[in-house]
Amino acid sequence: MVHQLTSGSCRLLQNATPDDVDVFESKHTLQFLSIKKVGGTPTASGATPPDRYRIIMSDGIHYMQAMLATQLNSMVQDNLLGKNTIVTIEKLTCNYVQEKRLVIVLALRVLEQTADKIGDPSPIEPAEMRAAHSPAINQNQTASTSAAPVPAPTPPSPAKPAQASSALRQQAPTKGDRHGNIYPIEGLSPYQNNWTIKARVVQKSEIKTWSNPRGEGKLFNVTLMDDSGEIRGTGFNLVVDDLYPKLEEGKVYYISKARVNLAKKKFSNVNNDYELSFERNTEVEECHEVTNVPTIKYNFVPLNALEELNKDAICDVIGVIKEASPVTEITSSKLQRQIPKRDLTLVDKSGFSVRMTLWGKQAEQYNVTEPSPIIAFKGVKVGDFGGRSLSMFSGSTMQVNPEIDECFALRGWYDNAGADQTFKAHSISSGASSAYGFKREDIRSLDEVKQAGYGMPEKPEMFSARATIMHIKSDNLSYPACPTPNCNKKVVEMGSGWKCEKCDKTFDAPEHRYIMSLAVADYSGQAWLQGFNDVGMTIFGMSANQLLEIRDRDISEYNVIMHKANSNTYNFSCRAKQDTYNETTRIRYGISRIIPLNYKEEAMAMRDLLYSSWAR
Repeated sequence: MVHQLTSGSCRLLQNATPDDVDVFESKHTLQFLSIKKVGGTPTASGATPPDRYRIIMSDGIHYMQAMLATQLNSMVQDNLLGKNTIVTIEKLTCNYVQEKRLVIVLALRVLEQTADKIGDPSPIEPAEMRAAHSPAINQNQTASTSAAPVPAPTPPSPAKPAQASSALRQQAPTKGDRHGNIYPIEGLSPYQNNWTIKARVVQKSEIKTWSNPRGEGKLFNVTLMDDSGEIRGTGFNLVVDDLYPKLEEGKVYYISKARVNLAKKKFSNVNNDYELSFERNTEVEECHEVTNVPTIKYNFVPLNALEELNKDAICDVIGVIKEASPVTEITSSKLQRQIPKRDLTLVDKSGFSVRMTLWGKQAEQYNVTEPSPIIAFKGVKVGDFGGRSLSMFSGSTMQVNPEIDECFALRGWYDNAGADQTFKAHSISSGASSAYGFKREDIRSLDEVKQAGYGMPEKPEMFSARATIMHIKSDNLSYPACPTPNCNKKVVEMGSGWKCEKCDKTFDAPEHRYIMSLAVADYSGQAWLQGFNDVGMTIFGMSANQLLEIRDRDISEYNVIMHKANSNTYNFSCRAKQDTYNETTRIRYGISRIIPLNYKEEAMAMRDLLYSSWAR
């Protein structure tokens, strides 16, 4: 079915004032180019407001930004509204929030859900907005999905010149305020121009350089935060010389004339779909105000709850530094150089302790001399070494004894009772039983995992499955590993022995560890799973050294063992993650835990299911 957009509607709506009732109650046929969920900020009482959806809508000639009324949220959640959906908007309104003009869609009717993009819409230029004193809609200028003539819908009434001028006056910056309207970071998008943000630099990277066949250059990045959210900003080459000395960690700045791009999630852990690219004309001015300045916001996770987070998850933590090791150095086989490292031991009121690793300059510049300081860490990565561990990286920040309620409460607890308390360390068993534990109620079929796009685009996801081994790749079944406890790095044969570059030691023989690739199947389909030493130990019931010794001694016995390993069913806890190799992108399914079937336990679970409300 062919639908015709109401050309000129976006320019009309962009310049209408809240008093233009005829404009907002007229019908406009438009296309939604994008819909983005905007999370609510918790109130002082701790309540979280309902989600909001920001939309980019087009009349085929221009596009503009608007918000969806909360009563229409269900249309997005039920997939009635999506990208390129064509709708007839039956009622709108216009509000001013913090001097920012906001158009809100109150009622609409869906005409077509999966249409192609119509026309080549562009943003409304300021000159066109000033020309809005005569915004009559040209009925002959239409954007349609077909060349076939279609009767144009009744155009909305044009706004009066005085009303359009009133809208422009309300959109203009406050008189005497040379920074104009301050936009919230959360409200930035590529579809806006002439914005200024007031943000605090919460993290500033070192200057990084690169060199490749296409040339060489340098870059730096910062993380900016205000009361609405955070965003990453990056500068390249000549911009580095100009802005790197100006931007200081912890200070607040007015920033404008930067380009807003889609965020490259592969290089950033900042919670924003967009990022800023600083350019030669980007303006940065320090804010010297002492009131109404943005503060760093944390979302702290108690140390005992780290077991519930996936490996490589990013989180914020706060704790008392129980111990701080001196700086040591490890040899990076990838970078071929020494990297400074320092380990801290954190504790908190949950009764748990965890190791936090600092790297590079973060390790070298740590100079806290007071006993048992309290440090708040933002954006640290969760690891599974020793059960659970944490590490800082280039995007992480830490604040010593911050003046926040959590710090004061932690100090009072530690000084009164915590200093003499015994803390529980995260162990491999506790980590496996919780974060990577098999959950029967969350079992997914292999086909369901693929169809649902687990692990896409770049967010690792956990799932549980029950499947039968169909085939095990016998080539490259193991690798020679360092015998040092908790090292497990690959060792290289050097003639006189096997050398570990990490430990800088040579051994007479390696300790082989499994590296498994197996095809499994269930009733819905097949998938390839990857696992490591614990998976091989469970499947074969022996170490990799023992299996290789059997292979070298009697190949027939080895083949029997490999054959018997097939056709066995296990419960799997898996992690789906997108991976790129040789310019080919695919989803890899890694085994976090493998559990042999306990038939008594499975029978009891089925019995409980028959007595549940599901079976009634």
